[in-house]
Amino acid sequence: MARKKAFIVGNGPILFDMSSHVDACDHVVRFNEPKTSFGMSGTKTNWLFVCNTGKPMERRLKNRDYPTSPIVQAAELVFLVNHPLSVEKYGLKPKLLSRIKGRRAEWTWPALMMYGKAGRTVAILSPSFYEESCRDLGLEPEETLEKRVFPSTGYLGIRYTLEKLPPEEWDVEIAGFSWQGWQRHTWDYERAWIERKLAGRAIHIWPSADDTRRRDKLKK
Repeated sequence: MARKKAFIVGNGPILFDMSSHVDACDHVVRFNEPKTSFGMSGTKTNWLFVCNTGKPMERRLKNRDYPTSPIVQAAELVFLVNHPLSVEKYGLKPKLLSRIKGRRAEWTWPALMMYGKAGRTVAILSPSFYEESCRDLGLEPEETLEKRVFPSTGYLGIRYTLEKLPPEEWDVEIAGFSWQGWQRHTWDYERAWIERKLAGRAIHIWPSADDTRRRDKLKK
């Protein structure tokens, strides 16, 4: 039986136009909305993982163009990565003034309505998946709240994908990840986690433009 190919596209910058290569893969995974990889990684999208908490989700809900964007419209299945029960137990809560201004800890119901109106099928990752994902990083779920750090959408989506696509059947490529960004994400833990996974299955990680820039700075 021929092996299948999956491509996981992050939202970081990639080095060259990979559109035809990505779109030719059997399964393509993306996150939130395309940023620096837009126009460089095709549009095929089987799974779209979305953070349904905080200001980023609020911005998506207010952006009239987002539901009709090519990636959202291409998505066969949208995953909201934060179950309301997980947010209630472990998530950051807006301060009083922020709540008065309309901020919420999670936007699950408005997100379900938005994606539903866009004709997308939506699933929500379970609270147990969040807890298992924390432990897989080497953190107890309670520690994430105590340390005010949280697994990224990218990590949760990669972990779910690797669980669902058996290593004996699937080769996986990853691009657009530099494992840096919001200071409350567990970047060091996540980079170490993916490096451990490299030893156990066929995964190719394409270097990001951010990695190249960092290496160039070190050479100077």
